[in-house]
Parts: sequence; C-alpha cells; structure tokens
Amino acid sequence: MQPLSLRQLPRLLAWGALALAAAGCTPPQTKPQADANTGSADCVDYLGNGFLRHCQTWATTYEGQRQGDLGDGTYLNPIVAGDRPDPSILKDGDDYYMVFSTFESYPALTIWHSQDLVNWQPIGPALTHYIGSIWAPELTKHNGRYYVYIPAKLPGHNSNYVVWADDIRGPWSAPIDLNPRDAKQQRKYADRIDPGHLVGEDGKRYLFFSHGDYVQLADDGLSLVGEMKHTYDGWKYPEEWDVESYAQEGPKMLKHGDYFYMVTAVGGTAGPPTGHMVIAARAKSVHGPWENSPYNPIIRTESAAEKWWSRGHATLVEGPTPGDWYMMYHGYENGFHTLGRQTLLEPIEWTDDGWFRSKGFDVGEPIPKPKGGKASKHGSPLSDDFSSNKFGLQWSFYRGDQSENQRLHYGRDAQGPYLELSPKGTSPSNSSPMTFVQGNQAYQFEVDLELEDGAVAGAMVFYNDKLYAGVGIAPKGFWLHRYGMDQRYSARPDGNKFRLRVTNNRHILTIHYSTDQGKTWRKYDTQMEVSGFHHNVAYGFMSLRPALYAAGTGKVKFRNFVYRALP
Repeated sequence: MQPLSLRQLPRLLAWGALALAAAGCTPPQTKPQADANTGSADCVDYLGNGFLRHCQTWATTYEGQRQGDLGDGTYLNPIVAGDRPDPSILKDGDDYYMVFSTFESYPALTIWHSQDLVNWQPIGPALTHYIGSIWAPELTKHNGRYYVYIPAKLPGHNSNYVVWADDIRGPWSAPIDLNPRDAKQQRKYADRIDPGHLVGEDGKRYLFFSHGDYVQLADDGLSLVGEMKHTYDGWKYPEEWDVESYAQEGPKMLKHGDYFYMVTAVGGTAGPPTGHMVIAARAKSVHGPWENSPYNPIIRTESAAEKWWSRGHATLVEGPTPGDWYMMYHGYENGFHTLGRQTLLEPIEWTDDGWFRSKGFDVGEPIPKPKGGKASKHGSPLSDDFSSNKFGLQWSFYRGDQSENQRLHYGRDAQGPYLELSPKGTSPSNSSPMTFVQGNQAYQFEVDLELEDGAVAGAMVFYNDKLYAGVGIAPKGFWLHRYGMDQRYSARPDGNKFRLRVTNNRHILTIHYSTDQGKTWRKYDTQMEVSGFHHNVAYGFMSLRPALYAAGTGKVKFRNFVYRALP
C-alpha cells in the first residue's frame, strides 16, 4: 500500500477521528517514554508522511479524564481539556487564576486556580446574570481588587461589561455595562470585543480591543473615559497562507522591561487549520507607536498534519520560577473539533533585544513542566449524585439566566439524593438543557430519570438549540433527537423510571436504556455519527457536551449521574 499524498489529506481529514482507525493508530496502553522534543518511541509515521503521527497517551485524573501532567517532569497538551477557549490568565503571587469564554453557558466565567500552570481546579463562576453570549474575557487585578472585563453579544445590545470582587472566590458584583444604551443615538463601538487591560506610563488604566483600538478607563475600572482611539494596524501574513479571515482580535497586554507588549490573534479563530496565529508588537508608550515583532507569527499551525490546529489567542505569563515564561492559548485537536478549542501551554524565551519567541517545542509531544510551583490534583469529578449544587462548577444552562435557579430543587428520599428540575419548553431546542464541558475523545454517562405525568426528559449530546442528538422519554414513547431535529416516536416500556446510558465513542453515538436501575440494558435501535457537530459546521463557537433536559408539563427527578472516560 502506497502512503497517502498530501493532496489526499483534506478528504481524509473530513472523516475526523475515523482517520485514526484508518491509519491503524491504536493508543498504547502504557505511557510511552518520550524525549521532550522528539516525542514517543511508541509513535510511528502511520502514513509515511507525518500525518497523524501523534499517538500519545495522557495521564488521567478523576474518572479517566485527561490531564496534562504526566508525572515524570513533563506535561502533554492540552493543559485544560475540552472547550476552554480564549484563556485569560492572572499571576497573583504564588497563585494563578484563569478564565475562559463561555458563550451561551450560564452560570458563566468559571474561575480556575493553579500553582504550577499545569494542574488546575475550578473555583466557581464570576457571572450569574444573563447578558448574552460571552466572548473572550479579561481577568486582571488592580490595587487589590479583581476584575473580569466581558464582551457580550445580545441581539440589539452588543456591549462590554465588567464584574469585580475583593476576593477571587467571590462574591462577584452584578455586571456593569461599560457601553450603556443611548436611546437618542446609535451606541458607538458595539463591535469592539476581546478587552485587554493595561496600566500606562501615566498610571491611567486602559482597555485595548479588537481592530487595534483602545480607550481609557476610569480609575475605579467601572466606566469608560473619553473616546475610543485607533492605535495599531496589526501584522499582515503572506497572501498565499490559508486563513479564515484577517480578524485582528484578542489583544493581551503587559509591561516587560522598558516596553509595553501587545499579543494579538489574526487569521480567524476557526476555518482552515492553518489560519489562527499569534503575533506581537511593542511600544515605549501605551499610546504607541507600535512596532511589529521580527518573529511574527510567534505561533502558527503550519500544516494539517499537526496535532493542534488553529492555534492562537495567547496570554503571556511568568512561571513559578522567575525568568521562565510561557504562552497560554487555545487550539482545536486534530480530528476532534467537537471538543471545542482546548487550552495549550508553550514555553517562550525573551531575546537580548527585548522580543520574545517560542522555544520551538512540538506542542503535540511531552514538554518539560514549569520549574517550581506546587502540583495539586487536576480537575474535578464529573459524576454527580446531586447531593449538592454544582452549577457554575460543572453544570450550566444553555441560554439560561438566574431565573433558572427557580427550576432547581435538591432533595433526598429513601432512594437517596436527587435533583428535581421543573419543565421548560417542549423539546431540547427551547428547554435550556443543563450541560457541562468534558475533554475526552470517548466517554460515557448514565443517569436515572423519574418523570411526573406530562413530563418529557432525556439525555443527549448538545451543541446548540439547532444541533443535538440523543433520546427523550415522552408520554408517546421514546423520542429520537437526531441532528437537531425531533424526529419520531417509538414504543417504550411502561413506567416512569428509566436509566439512560449515552456513549460517544469517537463520534459514534450509542444509547442504552434500563428499567431496573441498570441491572439489565437494552440498546436503542438508532445510532448516530456526530463528528460534524462543531463551529465550522454550525457556528456559535460551542462544543458538543453531555446534556440533560426537562420539558413538557411535569417535573423530572435526576439521580446517580455517572461519567466515565473510555480508552
């Protein structure tokens, strides 16, 4: 058999993870011994040309979830698996805090904590009020107070907001609109997103935005002062590169030595795998002029053969050991767009002339861990016995605001703890399903459902209100949800108690059900292929997530939710 040529790659890539099987890539059962730069001795050039050569095994944490720390002084990206895009990271003494875009998930903006840059744990949400789809936020600290600056897109009122807290663990303030609606005239700058905070040489505070614009903040950081100004035109890549669009966005700002630095993304955040990239510029004054780095692009996916696609939107951060520097950014995993943009960590170095550049590690292979710091258990369990409220730590509602809390009731009876969810809407499309982010290529979850008369409930994988797949239980029978359509009913056993099992094994979705609490199982007669449930197909920047919903006219009790990653 002849190796596939590069001209054949686009067609094969369309199969996503199925290409792994076609290439004969079987992940090793033990963690390979690897050189930090050359990769695993157990990995081979499966197609003879470097395509999908990465076949690493991650270390695992709770329930087999992937973690970056390999336990031998190295880490393997992603640092935070699953849909954790646009990372904004804050170093605060010996602690690191990070927040991500959360888009339509509420509660929103979960804060994560680490002391070594590799192992992270969720703390809780910074935002509970619905203000729209939350795009790339900015987490910063100024004069002892924490702030999150938030671009939010809501039909008729795109804007930027801020929340603040004196303790990173909260309580956080209600969101303050930095661009309040003016009924007499069009609001200005509604399309400016991705705020980046910086204190200038004049001691004043500024927010930098997409398109190379900036504006002064009030000293308390809670309002804008003066007019938006344009200061930076970006860096232009060669015309022959395949990108999504120019899309100058995501400015992350810092002062280092004698210069202010602006770290920006261009090339579009999705689309072709080679589009998104990281560029840098510097200036002696916060007001410019800005000089482009001779090392641009600092980071870029150069080939569809790489493990990580569309790499960009970076924040610079100093490691636990002074003088060690890193970039935290996001990328899509080759073959798994459905997982969303995941968080990657890459070492950088400062040059003698005051620029920074990548150290050149392959981010698809093990990399030496940052020196110093204190490791801790990574992540958190995704199984839930519903004995406590984990909204904002794990669960969120799709397009649900603070009023969704009125739908929740936690209780306990002879069978143990449960979550009772009041109904909303008629199907997954309008019921604000409860979802969570997971980061494994293959996984399975189970849950008990007890339905009142008139209730409709189910378990599924959910991208958005127009694209989901799974099975519901309704008075008329099992209800097939396929490719965002509520398609047909089929006969179901009598009774109001069921246990559902949903398996997503590298894009192949299989559902089982039980009427005796999981002692015996029957396979639902329709399977689905879900590799196309992602942004390049359906827009929205979301990921494909495990989900539960309650609709109709009756309440639903959920019990014994169990998650497990599959090898």
